[in-house]
Amino acid sequence: MHLAYLPFPCKAKTMANWTASDIPSQRGRTAVVTGTGGLGFEDALALARAGANVVIAGRSPSKGAAAVNQIRQSVPDATVSFEVLDLASLDSIAAFGERLRSSIGGLDLLINNAGVMTPPERQMTADGFELQFGTNHLGHFALTAQLLPLLRKGNQPRVVTLSSVAARSGAIDFDDLQSERSYKPMVAYGQSKLACLMFALELQRRSDTAGWGIQSIAAHPGISRTDLLPNGAGARSVLGMARSYLWFLFQPAAQGALPTLYAATSPRAQGGAYYGPDKLGETRGYPTVAKIPPQALDIGSTAKLWVDSERLTSVLFPVDEVQDSNVATIRKISPR
Repeated sequence: MHLAYLPFPCKAKTMANWTASDIPSQRGRTAVVTGTGGLGFEDALALARAGANVVIAGRSPSKGAAAVNQIRQSVPDATVSFEVLDLASLDSIAAFGERLRSSIGGLDLLINNAGVMTPPERQMTADGFELQFGTNHLGHFALTAQLLPLLRKGNQPRVVTLSSVAARSGAIDFDDLQSERSYKPMVAYGQSKLACLMFALELQRRSDTAGWGIQSIAAHPGISRTDLLPNGAGARSVLGMARSYLWFLFQPAAQGALPTLYAATSPRAQGGAYYGPDKLGETRGYPTVAKIPPQALDIGSTAKLWVDSERLTSVLFPVDEVQDSNVATIRKISPR
């Protein structure tokens, strides 16, 4: 039984004070990490140090080049590159998937990390989705589908999807997924991060059923010192100013990345599990098994979210056990 199916998983003593120095060799493994800064950068840096071939995927070529250069300064023999990926554009996601499928033979690790947090006004993606739900959840949902053929060819492949402590109070409003009737920044963010967690759990169930051979794991960073708040809510917002002036309340990004890195690399990490920090209500500390909010354990809701996500993104995951070298089936849905 996967840990994800247990409403109150036990703490794992074997994780005590686990750090990036405990990452086993990643030589011969290829990893894609979404996001060029903050947690994504720390993930990429740690994986490069462990010997992985790392592809950093993000919107900004200049930020991507800076991240690659910084990693190479710390790890001179790093195998690291940057690829343009805009998770707020299904066309960009499809193009990224096509480029990767034509350039590598398999993918061992996908870290769905990049995100948008609490823009004060409702914004939309290129495809008309509310920005947070569209980027944080639907973008990574479509990306995982695009890369599924490569993951199925990988060596003990894993998909790690980032949730948040905000998922605890999140709710999926199936009647208003795009926050068209009412937009409240933190409510929309909580919904998007709950969706990320539900996606990770459902991906494991479907991998088990269809024989994809993929470990799907969720993680969250607690409260970490990144640019997510000022970039989303704005530097002058209450949240942005809290990030700037109450910086001591936020743990360093490298510490916040540990649950993700544990999920991505530890031989003890389990498919269908959820990892987060072990101190102060999972807001800081070292990796441990995180408590899954009850709303994420509703299998009916996770299945419905999956079907709705396929409909919205026009991407279908395969349903049989026969390995298909092609990308997940695309169907035309009009209108979205």
